[in-house]
Amino acid sequence: MKLVLNGHDERYVVEQSLMNLFPGELPVYEPVQPGDESWAIITLRESEADCRVTVELRHGGKTAAQSCRAVLSGTDFEKEGQRRHAIARGFFLAARAVTGVTPPWGMLTGVRPDKPVTWALAGGKTPEEAAAMLEEDYFVTPERAALALETGSTALTASRKLGPKDIAVYVGIPFCPTRCAYCSFVSQSVERSFALVPPYVDALIEEIKAGGKMVREEMLRCRAFYMGGGTPTTLTAEQMDRVLTAFEESFDLSPCEEITVEAGRPDTITAEKLAVLRAHGVTRVSVNPQTMEDHVLRAIGRCHTAGDIEAAMELVEKYEFPHVNMDLIAGLPEDSPEGFRRSLDRCLAFGTDNVTVHTLALKKGSRILLEGLSIPGPEAVAEMLDYAAPTLRSAGYGPYYLYRQKYMSGSFENIGWCRPGAECWYNVYIMSELCSILSFGAGGSTKMVEPGTNHIERVFNLKYPKEYTERPEKCLANQAAFAAFYHQLP
Repeated sequence: MKLVLNGHDERYVVEQSLMNLFPGELPVYEPVQPGDESWAIITLRESEADCRVTVELRHGGKTAAQSCRAVLSGTDFEKEGQRRHAIARGFFLAARAVTGVTPPWGMLTGVRPDKPVTWALAGGKTPEEAAAMLEEDYFVTPERAALALETGSTALTASRKLGPKDIAVYVGIPFCPTRCAYCSFVSQSVERSFALVPPYVDALIEEIKAGGKMVREEMLRCRAFYMGGGTPTTLTAEQMDRVLTAFEESFDLSPCEEITVEAGRPDTITAEKLAVLRAHGVTRVSVNPQTMEDHVLRAIGRCHTAGDIEAAMELVEKYEFPHVNMDLIAGLPEDSPEGFRRSLDRCLAFGTDNVTVHTLALKKGSRILLEGLSIPGPEAVAEMLDYAAPTLRSAGYGPYYLYRQKYMSGSFENIGWCRPGAECWYNVYIMSELCSILSFGAGGSTKMVEPGTNHIERVFNLKYPKEYTERPEKCLANQAAFAAFYHQLP
């Protein structure tokens, strides 16, 4: 789609709206010519008191024009947000006029669509006012607004438990037995890169030790620990023991409410590894089948069966972890609404107290896109999700966090469901950006959050395991930046 911006250069806002409302359209910044059939002209006129946005848009043989006004008040940062909201609103209204479609999350394009609810509740609005704000200001459907109210309320509860020096810790293990068709993460197949694992573990332990020293010096408190991947249980039992020991010896665990490890793939789960996790006080493990349909498992490149998942869950049950999570993905290649229903029903039969329902995100670099694999359409994905929500609620689960990703089927969301008291607070902290996340390992993204504000800074570890092990100075520089961030806080 050709985009013409007059009076502003808010390309990011417009491009995010374009991605949300016209999937597959790419932005082209060129003048509109007679005969062009896909274009938008977005004009901003601003005074000291307000800004006015007009949008002319043509697509699919239809043309629409919309205008809106926003009062400008507060700080420069707040005015910038008001201006961007007006531009996004105008583009949304014009797009809806030509398509006749209102996405489930309306004009919201971000990863965290329940954040406005959390802010509204924290600012004194009633739950009814917060939900109405989503519907009226962002055109979110009533069903999604009610969902955001539930998860946003959980985030507010979590925020009130955190102190200004509370953080969470993430440890990344970027290895998997094989690479799934939907995956674009920086992870290595152990089959191809087994030699990278031992030096990676050595480097990771040294980074954890240095990070623990920095946290102690800054008098920070680790409130939650999460080991993800990749697949952490790709490591041997001895390697996992070494990593968890380094964490225990480097951090004061007295304020740490939870220790979560993604066991992930059932073909990596053994009694020896589970015994190590239990011995280290792990409070939650995840067994992530993604589907319980054997033909779908084959389609996504998994080298295990649904029977293997059942065997792994029986083994996990013997170790009596306080909490167990299972992940499913709606919209996988070769899946169907009927297959997804069977998968969810089989997962619920295990009695696990956490179930995360993801919507397939079409990620650049994944085999799904590279090989053009057949996937269910948005209507089928909607049917899957429409079954999941009432089924989980009737089984005693409630939604406690959600997030979105780019290129999601049907523009839906990922939702973490749990039984009362089984929340994984790390997920709430990171998705609602409630506290800083200190990340260890290749590809780690360390997020520094100033409590009570929208001020967030980020630093990133090197992406690939080999360069991560060879350049420890980058990790140390990131930890220095983390310490400096806390030095400058009021």
